[in-house]
Formats: sequence, structure tokens, C-alpha cells
Amino acid sequence: MTHHPDASYPGFSGAEHSGMGHADPGAAPPPGCPAHQVPVQVPVTPLYGPDFAADPHAVYARLRTYGPAAPVELAPGAHATLVTDYRAALEVLRSPEVFGKDARHWRALADGTVAPDNPVVPMMAYRPNCLFSDGEAHRRFRAAVNDSLARIDPNALRGYVERSADTLIDRFAALGEADLLGSYAKMLPLLVFQQLFGCPPELGDRLVEGFSGIFDGVDHERADALITQSLDELIGLKHVTPGADMTSWLMAHPAGLTDEEMLHQLVVLIGAGTEPQQNLIANALRLLLSDDRFAGDLAGGSMPVEDALDEVLWLDPPMANYGVHYPFQDVDFGGVPLNAGEPVVISFAAANTDPALHSDQRTGNRAHLAWSAGPHTCPAKDAARLIAAVAVEKLLDRLPDLELAVPVDRLVWRPGPFHRALTALPVRFPPVAPSKPAKPNKPSKAATPRTAPSSVTPQHPSSPHPSPEPPGDSRWTARPAPSVPTPSTPPAATSTPRQPASGPAAPRRPWSFLAEWWRGQ
Repeated sequence: MTHHPDASYPGFSGAEHSGMGHADPGAAPPPGCPAHQVPVQVPVTPLYGPDFAADPHAVYARLRTYGPAAPVELAPGAHATLVTDYRAALEVLRSPEVFGKDARHWRALADGTVAPDNPVVPMMAYRPNCLFSDGEAHRRFRAAVNDSLARIDPNALRGYVERSADTLIDRFAALGEADLLGSYAKMLPLLVFQQLFGCPPELGDRLVEGFSGIFDGVDHERADALITQSLDELIGLKHVTPGADMTSWLMAHPAGLTDEEMLHQLVVLIGAGTEPQQNLIANALRLLLSDDRFAGDLAGGSMPVEDALDEVLWLDPPMANYGVHYPFQDVDFGGVPLNAGEPVVISFAAANTDPALHSDQRTGNRAHLAWSAGPHTCPAKDAARLIAAVAVEKLLDRLPDLELAVPVDRLVWRPGPFHRALTALPVRFPPVAPSKPAKPNKPSKAATPRTAPSSVTPQHPSSPHPSPEPPGDSRWTARPAPSVPTPSTPPAATSTPRQPASGPAAPRRPWSFLAEWWRGQ
């Protein structure tokens, strides 16, 4: 039996299970009533370190024995309650009147119990964006995000992902081996978000480095500073030269976002479009290359990519534990006491594998919670799934004899409480010749419906040669805009002039080849 996350899930209603209903105060408790027994002291389970990363589902199974939710430690000193029950997860996600998203309710952070430099704070602390807001503020931010995402043409997006995938595959196709995480799954979302957000590659380098640090909890203060500085530069760039990109559309939306609000919408959108996206691609490839159910289909010439994505979103969603909420008041939640202002974290991975679902049928089943549910469900889930499907399909089409270079049980998972992420995905395959490089799109002087990409490589003023346009299609606005544009952004796709370099070149990083590629170096 399966249930859609946006439909009512009977059996775990607020009145019946969470203690939010009313009882007769004069009625005597029945013998053995759980609510009047001495509470059992439940141990606090850490969700960090290599042991949890290696086998999180064993941890979830143990936590289930304590009820629908159990106490956990996200990082040293940062405590929360983890919801492992599917119905309980829906109860939290669909009850904004009881559980809020605004992290300013987080008492332990406000009173100093959790230090500001705790590694999980950047992933949980309040930001004025659609992820961490409630009520009218959430509706305003969400409208700007939804309307801007609606301007993306999925056909143009698919074409750009395909061309970007070919470019990346060409870099290792003749080698016969590759790390698909570092050389492909991590790079493809970078190319896509730079195009969608009109982001020059130098800023993209810094943003990816910053978001990787945030998700890993490594030197998060420096990571947060990198993100803030880079997005400030991007917003400043779009004030001067708006284009056909998400950044410009958000700035022009009738919601009237301030620069600070703009920055924080971009934090959640770009953060969700890089780290979780690369994990979805890599986890799907791992499954396709290691699971006999899929390997047989691949050998037969078919590519059950959509089936693999469903399986990953059920069993190993890229964001395994997140959806942080805060009760507005003390709540008895299915026999588990929740204190007001205490973080309640949804384990999407545990909820999806709840034995109470009574179903192993995941192919074509989209009732999983990988995209969350309720008012804060992922607004870009269709685009995210399209990008992942095209990325996997293109790779398997170009390299049909791909196989893992190590046994699947030797793959290493990155520690961290929130994500489900590999450290590497080494593969081997018979070397193949690169595809014929696509010529860059060059706009003519006459007006054309197919415009140049809105993000181009910044050029140093002293450079004698212009940068070539990046390949791809920026015709994202194939449909009318859902809102009336303001004078700050053209109503249709436009070609944006080149910008001067924003500062000295950063040290070379593994993904910096993109800037060189766009310059033809």
C-alpha cells in the first residue's frame, strides 16, 4: 500500500497520535496507559562520523524501535529529534500551524547552548528565503521563486544538459577510466546553474567551493563568506546588465526582493541545484552499475534510468535528513515529547523505508518524500529530475560498457548528518573517441529568436581577444512570463554584454577548467 505525500495520510492525525487533541481532564487513565508510564530514557544517537555514513539505514532501524521520532546529535553539541516514521514525517511537513521553519525559534542557538560556529549552523540558521520562512513571508518568497522557475523552458534545459554532458564526457572518453563524481556528476550541475543563473565561471568556482564546505561542515565560516561575497558580486552584475536568467527574473519579480533577500533566495536555489543534484546523479549511476536488477537491463540494451532514479529517491535520497522544523509549543508527538524551539529533523531516507508502508514496489512510485512535502516541497523537483535523467542517459549512451572500477562495497560515503554522498565513483570502460565538438552559438547583428547565453566569461580589460560564447541554449523564456516584468529586466531573452573581471583570478581548482574551456584555452 502506498500513499502520496500530498494526500491525507490516515492513521497519524494530530488528535489521535501527536497529543494535539483534547482529552477529558477528569477521566482516569486506563491501566497501562503509555502516557502515564515512566518514560524510558532514550540514548542520543550521533548522525556524524564514518560509521553513520557507512550504514545509515542500520541506524534508522535502531531509532525506529524508540517510536516515530528519537533524539539525535547532528554534530557535537547540536541536538535534535529525528523523525523516522513516514506518517509522522507528513504530520510535521503538513502542519505549519504547529511546526515552523523559521530557525529564529531555535532556542539552543539563541541562548548560546549551540555555538554559532557549530558546523551544522550554516545549514540550519535563519535566512530570509523561502526555505526558512513561515506565513506571509514564505508566500511572498515562494511566489518569486515559483514564477521565475516557471520561465525555464524544459526543452531548452534538456538541450543544454545534453551538450554540457557531451563536453564533460569528451574530456575522459579516450582515457578508459574516470571518477564519475569529480569529473561528471559534480561538474554538470555547475555548468547548468552557471547558465541558468547567469553566473560567470570564476564566481561559479567560488560558489561550488563554498557550498561544498557548508554541506561537509568544513571551515564553514570561510565557506559562508565565500558564498556571500560571490553572490553579492553576481547581484551587482545583474543590476548593471540583467539578462535571461533566474537571477534577473527574481530581481524583477513584483515581490520586490531586496538585495539581501535576493542573496538568500540564491543561496537556497543554487545550494539545492549543486550538492543534492550531484548526489542524485552519482547515486543513480552507482545503482545502475552495481545492482543486478538494472545491470541485466543495461546489458540487454535498455536504460532503465527513470526506474533507477525512483529507487534512489526512495532508498538513498541526496538529502537524507533535513526539512528542519521547530514546534511553536511543547507537543506530545506520538508519545515522544517535543519541546518548543527544539529542532525536529525529517529523515527522508528513514521515512521512505518505513516498514509500515508495506510495499517494495518503487518503480514508477513517486510517493517518496525525497522532495519533501507540504508548503515547503521542493519547487524545482521537475527540473532536478530532468537534469539527472538526461545526465545519466547521455553517459550510458556514450559509454555503454561502463563498469565500476572497484567493488561496490568499497565505495566510501562522505560523513555528514544531512546528505547521502559518495567521496568518489571510479569507473572503467573501453576508450572511445570524443564526439565532434559543437560550435559555439554566435549571435548575428540582426535580431534572432535564439540569443546568446546570458552569462559569459568575464574578460580582463587588457585582454586582446574576446572570449568565445559558451555552448548551450539560453532560450529559457519560450513561454510568457507568469508575472509582469519591471524595468530592471527585459521581458524577453536578451544577449548580455561581457563584463570586466571582478577581481584577481582565484587559485586553480578541479572545476576551473570550465573557465579555460569557455576561453578556448
